Order: sequence, then structure tokens, then C-alpha cells
Amino acid sequence: MKIVGLSGSNVGSKTRTTMKYVSEKLTSQYPHVDWTFIDLADYTMQFSDGRNYLDYDGDTAYITKTIMEADAIIIGTPIFQASIPATLKNVFDLLPINALQDKIVSFFVTAGTSKHFLIPETQLKPILSYMKAQTVSTYVFIEEKDFMNKEIINDDIIFRLDALVEDTVMLTDTYKRIREEKESMYDF
Repeated sequence: MKIVGLSGSNVGSKTRTTMKYVSEKLTSQYPHVDWTFIDLADYTMQFSDGRNYLDYDGDTAYITKTIMEADAIIIGTPIFQASIPATLKNVFDLLPINALQDKIVSFFVTAGTSKHFLIPETQLKPILSYMKAQTVSTYVFIEEKDFMNKEIINDDIIFRLDALVEDTVMLTDTYKRIREEKESMYDF
């Protein structure tokens, strides 16, 4: 099972801090998972210009191909100006329409205020649905007050992140078995 963690911004520390926790949890609890972490702050990406994702090179090719090869994706994103970051939207724009078909996608959101709690519902979920992702039904919304000194200090957030990781792995296993059973019905 290949799971990709995608930190959807090239600035800030809260999303990276949370993804670090998710990464540690996933690798310690599920050593059989092939985990790849992509922090967009560490890459130089080209802007989408409508080409097929296979026609890009460098960091852009690595990111798109890694996502396309994944069985599941855990997205971490901050909210900037009441929206998802342009860097994350660019990743979606680089991929084909059905790029997330048969993939489990879960996510967490970091925001400076609770006033942004509907941004994932109005912006991120519609994009994921359009791209045919099977989304984990609940996501984790994390506010500024849940962090101190680049650490998560809210136990409820830790509990919900643990559940997000577990749900992602369980749903990925379940959907894989369902697809295998369905494919075994065909004689070719």
C-alpha cells in the first residue's frame, strides 16, 4: 500500500508540524505502508499549462507521478485568505480529471481562526469529489490555539489525527479488497 502525504503549502509551520506527527504515527503503527512525504516547500513546481502530467519534468513530474501511483493521499493544508493555497490548487490543476479515482484521500486543515471552518467543505471537498476521490468522511480542523512552540498541544486534535490515519489505512485496505473481488468476477 502506497500512501502519500502532501503538505499543500510552501510557507508556514503548522501544516508541516501536523504532517510530521501524521508521518510518525503512520510509520510506527503501519510499517507495511510505503509512505512518501511531499512538502511543497521543498520543491520547485511549474504552473499548470494544460499539458499531460507526464509531459512535465523535474520536481513537477516527481510530485504528479508520485500522487498518481499512490493508493491513498493524506493532504495537509493551511487556509490563506479564506482559501486553499495556490500551490495546492496547482497540484490539482496539473493532474488529470480522474487522477484520484480509486484513491482514498483524507485531509487536515490548519487555520488561524475558527471562522475558516467551512473552507474545506466549500473548496477542497468539491475538488476532490470532481477528481473522483474516495474521501474519508471526517477531516481534522486545527486552529492556531492548538499549537505552541511548533507542537500540537490539544489532546483532542491528537486523538482525531490518530483516527484519521487509522481510517485512511483501513479504507484503503477495504477498497483494495473490494476492487480485487470485483475484478476477479471477470474472466480476462
